Amino acid sequence: MTTSTVPTTAALSLADDALVLSHRLGEWIGHAPVLEEEVALANIALDLLGQARFLYSMVGDEDELAYLREERAFRNVQLVEQPNGDFATTIARQLFFSCYQGLLYGELASTDGELAALAARAVKEVAYHQDHAVQWTLRLGDGTPESRIRMQRALDSLWRYSGELFAPVEGLPVEPAALRERWLETVTTVIRQATLTVPDGSDHTPWAAGAGRQGIHTEPFGRMLAEMQHLHRTHPGASW
Repeated sequence: MTTSTVPTTAALSLADDALVLSHRLGEWIGHAPVLEEEVALANIALDLLGQARFLYSMVGDEDELAYLREERAFRNVQLVEQPNGDFATTIARQLFFSCYQGLLYGELASTDGELAALAARAVKEVAYHQDHAVQWTLRLGDGTPESRIRMQRALDSLWRYSGELFAPVEGLPVEPAALRERWLETVTTVIRQATLTVPDGSDHTPWAAGAGRQGIHTEPFGRMLAEMQHLHRTHPGASW
């Protein structure tokens, strides 16, 4: 059996981002505003889950890594663990993350490491995720007075978590900080096209709040993790 050479910290960081956001998006199933959007969010969630499984399998048993680790062992950024809130909040979170992930996987796809295979496939998926978020940002921002208020509020409230996306990740062959300016340009352009206001401080760099990469998470994450891991922990060793 071939042993993976992907550094554990890098694989877990990317996998945990994808797994946690996948679970958050999955929470919309049965609650999305329209059936078509429920299907779209479910498909994005499944794409992210596939990415997570691929990455976990590189460094260990995927079920153990997803369902048996404690909160402090997860290395996802705090952005992806934020609650869905209203639909605008979900879209703002997806806009910030998918723009970052698209740039990251685009760079990883051109490397020679094992992550290149995942990135080459995932970059196509993420292009859809990003387009979905962009189109909804434009629609909500330039929609009704109420949708505009909600979209602006969502951008403002989640902006403080965006800086952590560009924190260094041990073993990752791409330096996340090098993606920051392109991410900022992309996100800023979308926000302005949506006739919304770019959050304060964005003319320089996003506020690098959060220490999720070091295992420090926000309060909602603990509740989400308990729900996600409940079945597996309740029936250890069960087969389905």
